[in-house]
Amino acid sequence: MFDQGALMDELQALKKDVSRVLHTAADGVFDSSKAGADALADQVKAALDDLGDTLSQEEEQLAKLIADRPLISLASAFALGVVAGLLLRRH
Repeated sequence: MFDQGALMDELQALKKDVSRVLHTAADGVFDSSKAGADALADQVKAALDDLGDTLSQEEEQLAKLIADRPLISLASAFALGVVAGLLLRRH
C-alpha cells in the first residue's frame, strides 16, 4: 500500500525545505535586529556627544563664575562643607 522508501524521501525533502525556510527567516531577523541595534547605538553616541558638549559649556561657565567672584565661591564652598559636616555628624 505505502511505499516506505518514497515516504522517507519525501519526509527528508520536507525536513530540508523547512530547515532552509527557518534558516532564511532567522537570517532576516538577525539582519534587521543588527540594523536596529546599530541605529540605536548611533543615537546613543550622538546623545552622549551632545551631553559632553553641554557639560563642557557648563564647566566653562562655572569656571568663569568662580574666577569672577572668588570670595563668594570660597564662602559658598565653606558653607556647603559645614552643612554637609553637620548632616553627616547627626547620622
